[in-house]
Amino acid sequence: MKTFRNISIAAVVVLLAFTTQTIFAAGTSARKKADQQTYLTIKGKVVDAETSTPLVFATVAVMETNVAIVTNIDGEFTLKIGDSETSKNLEITYLGYKNKVVPISTMRDNGYKNVISLEAAPIPIKEIIVKPTDPEDIVSKAIDRIGKNYENEPNLMTAFYRETIRKNRTYISIGEAVVEIFKAPYSNDVRFDGARIYKGRKSADVEKMDTVLFKLQAGPISVLQLDIAKNTEMILTREAMKNYNYSLSTVIEIDGRPHYAIEFVQKPSVDIPLFMGTLYIEMDSYAITEAEFGFNLSDKAAASSIFIRKKPLGMEVTPEVATYRTKFREQDGKWHFAYSRAEVKFKVNWKKKLFNTFYTTMSEIAITDRTAEEVIKFTGKDKIKYTDIFSEKVGSFADPEFWGDYNVIEPDQSIESAIRRLSKKLKFSDRETQE
Repeated sequence: MKTFRNISIAAVVVLLAFTTQTIFAAGTSARKKADQQTYLTIKGKVVDAETSTPLVFATVAVMETNVAIVTNIDGEFTLKIGDSETSKNLEITYLGYKNKVVPISTMRDNGYKNVISLEAAPIPIKEIIVKPTDPEDIVSKAIDRIGKNYENEPNLMTAFYRETIRKNRTYISIGEAVVEIFKAPYSNDVRFDGARIYKGRKSADVEKMDTVLFKLQAGPISVLQLDIAKNTEMILTREAMKNYNYSLSTVIEIDGRPHYAIEFVQKPSVDIPLFMGTLYIEMDSYAITEAEFGFNLSDKAAASSIFIRKKPLGMEVTPEVATYRTKFREQDGKWHFAYSRAEVKFKVNWKKKLFNTFYTTMSEIAITDRTAEEVIKFTGKDKIKYTDIFSEKVGSFADPEFWGDYNVIEPDQSIESAIRRLSKKLKFSDRETQE
């Protein structure tokens, strides 16, 4: 069986195991407090207007507010809106598509799907810039300039991390934490990042679960692996390039900067599962500023051996969709890791059961603070290990006073909204770093 380290960019390794324990709904008092507020719940799906293909990670925001959500791997979203905001509009945005504004009053209420179609519209650059248009040459230049474009000094970062597990459409595990990250230099031969939990919690306010306990392994470490400018082995090396075909799909602007959108897909002759997706490469610096990609799941058996570490006899587990997103932020001429998200959907089939069950795992991390001063590596005992189960570990870092009025985990709330609610607390802790 391939290990997590062998296929590091796979990012989310899952442990399936029997358990005789059953999880019941709890947290009644917290739920009652939340229920005192009145919300409108809107469910919808964002698709390509021409092909009806779901648009993954599209942003759905209530205009003139901080309320927003990102669509899942099926292009679907669930948005809770306060009564005072029902007269406002939704704005739906997706890279390479025209923004769309929809009055909330026209959206059907809870329990119904509102299909929102977006029209493709490559964003024109402001002026014609003569640059190489051979996609392989562009990717090669991006690889050559990783040492120049990304940070060469160690950084200490604070981040907000969240992970959820859904069984069909019901959440069975929800956890979130403020984590501290040791970000190693990009140009160093020893470039291992580290993370430790500062404050965390998990929700017991979920529906009853059956006898299969579905767990995510590695937690924040898994999504840190999606920093493809650092963990280049599977995509961004000259050797890895031999496994892919590249094409220049368009030239667009991101944050006012012209970018190449380079699509890559695994060559048919390559027999091990790899990746496919789009790299957004800034024209002037050749920095990779964003990446959206997925895992090739055409070989189900091979893909299962990568994602599944343990499962009961008689159970067949098949990964159905695996999508990833990574973003970087520029400051003082260097690009820094800013955000990553992984979402994987599995089909579980028992030999003696008639119907399949679908589990969907989602984990994401957003950097909220960063410094290059007095950075020291974390001790081994503090660091999250690849073998750790976040949902089992996070309880040791519970602190109700830290979360304050933010006492109910809303799984459909965007990570950006959660960060805004905790913005005053998402700075560096006063906890001492140790050698």
